[in-house]
Amino acid sequence: MLAHFGLAVLCGSLVGFSLGLIGGGGSVLAVPLLLYVVGEPDPHVVIGTAALAVGLNALANLLVHARGGHVRWRPAALFAGSGVIGAALGSSLGKHVAGQHLLGLFALLMMVVAILMQRDGAVPAGASPSGSRPHPGALIGTGVATGALAGFFGIGGGFLIVPGLRFAAHLTMIEAIASSLVAVSAFGLTTAVSYALAGLVSWSLAGFYLLGGMAGGLAGAHVSQRLSHHRTALSRLFGVALVAVAIYMLWRTRG
Repeated sequence: MLAHFGLAVLCGSLVGFSLGLIGGGGSVLAVPLLLYVVGEPDPHVVIGTAALAVGLNALANLLVHARGGHVRWRPAALFAGSGVIGAALGSSLGKHVAGQHLLGLFALLMMVVAILMQRDGAVPAGASPSGSRPHPGALIGTGVATGALAGFFGIGGGFLIVPGLRFAAHLTMIEAIASSLVAVSAFGLTTAVSYALAGLVSWSLAGFYLLGGMAGGLAGAHVSQRLSHHRTALSRLFGVALVAVAIYMLWRTRG
């Protein structure tokens, strides 16, 4: 039992480290690590538990960014509020999909994340999209779609939320990253509640995972400052790792 929870702390720290190091995309590792390293056998419990850990971790990071004044609350609230509806629907649907089919679809999603991450750094971090007025319709539509995806797979969805906020609300990169945490925490906790009501969350496992994630996130942020000039290369390397994990998941779920 101690080894089980020790692995949960270790895997949580790896997820937190990757998030602190390169930003969005790291939370997709939570599901395969819980499955294949920690050894939780039920894919639905894995998704519910990962959603809880991701949501709480995002909430903790949101408080840090809020103190820094980077969160743009109005577009973030509109995006998150509409996305919660999608997250509730997506999580309800996900619970009725066979576990192995769900994992196969998750592996394909990981490949999409990896492809999107290859474009990381294409827009300078301080740049702001053209125009100045947010588009409420775009925020609502993107929020619902992203929330549904996050709820279905039990992920944060930051890799979609950040570009969505940048171009629908015309935020700078740092504002979009900070504001995205409102939606990530809302989507994760909505999904976790849906799974918890069905008895599909391991509370103790989530606690140890979150503990490791907080420690790993601090370490990742520290290393990120030292390697800031290599951020694009790190994102691409991480994308390659995601593809490798996705291929392994597809192999494990074959047949």
